[in-house]
Amino acid sequence: MKPQVRTRQVKIFKNGRNQAVRIPREFELPGEDAIMRKEGERLIIEPAPPPSLLALLQTLKPLKEDFPMITELGIDPVKL
Repeated sequence: MKPQVRTRQVKIFKNGRNQAVRIPREFELPGEDAIMRKEGERLIIEPAPPPSLLALLQTLKPLKEDFPMITELGIDPVKL
């Protein structure tokens, strides 16, 4: 069974040098970012995936100081 396809005709307008379209409420995307791609004559807009842990880690600045030396582990070793 094919998923239901909803369509709606919308107006294209100019926003500066760019073309723009208002997305009707029933087609509202979650979040603040989207991915846009063109397949043939189709323009496809999808919600952007959440950032990955790697992408988040790449935004962090390096630490300015070294990690402190740990002289005592605090736990006694356990024999298994």
